[in-house]
Amino acid sequence: MASGFFALLDDVATLMDDVAAMSKVAAKKTAGILGDDLAVNAEKSSGFVSSRELPVLWAITKGSFLNKVIILPVAFLLSAFLPIAVTVILILGGLYLAYEGAEKIYKFIVPHSHDKVTVKPGNLSEEEILSMEKEKIKSAVVTDFILSIEIVIIALGTVAQETIWIQIMVTTIIAIIATVGVYGIVALIIRMDEFGAKLIAFNDRDDSFSDTVGRILVNALPYVIKSLSVIGTIALILVSGGIFVHNIHFLHDFIPNLPMILQEFVVGLIIGFIMLAIVKGVNYIWNRTKSRS
Repeated sequence: MASGFFALLDDVATLMDDVAAMSKVAAKKTAGILGDDLAVNAEKSSGFVSSRELPVLWAITKGSFLNKVIILPVAFLLSAFLPIAVTVILILGGLYLAYEGAEKIYKFIVPHSHDKVTVKPGNLSEEEILSMEKEKIKSAVVTDFILSIEIVIIALGTVAQETIWIQIMVTTIIAIIATVGVYGIVALIIRMDEFGAKLIAFNDRDDSFSDTVGRILVNALPYVIKSLSVIGTIALILVSGGIFVHNIHFLHDFIPNLPMILQEFVVGLIIGFIMLAIVKGVNYIWNRTKSRS
């Protein structure tokens, strides 16, 4: 009886070791998408009145948790009964990520004729501000849903050869980290300027250490968000390239002399711009057809 109990404990310990090891691997695989998720949500959660930033972020976080609750069971069912679908979804998601990365690069290189119109909250009524908040929350949750699918599928693909229990535990851990970790960091980022302002107002001196640190934090926020956007774009290309290289056999040795990370970047970049050309071509044909009808 005692030996059976200790054998059970040993099995549980082994399972936990496997889960921990596979979780580390899955975390590395999903790091690129998490970087983009962080950049996107930091941008979408900023720009509100200071008192509304955290409530808006909390609403997006709840939406993100709901996304995971919907996605996880579907992913586990596919893995158990139709595993080929996981690979297909992974590659389709890779096409989307490659396209998104290429589109960001294209928008940066090619100037756009239209400029964004900035609406000042002071010019809006309370009802209009709340409506604007709801739209941004909805947009952020939809974006999170797409990225969450990729995070879950990539994590699940990492442990596809393991038992269903390891798949469930590892993928659930990554999903929780993706939500708590990303939105926790976003909360720190969007409040960085607020904390800096408090440091500046900490005393009446203009040349104090707290003033210097406060000004650095306030001035750094736009650059932090921009740098996250750049890092996220590079990460999108790398993650998508990694999906293609590791799941499509003939691409594995596409450029054999390059290090794997550069090979993944080149493959992701090429496929991304092919997808961008296809999307723009379809949009052009569609618009021409509509204008003639």
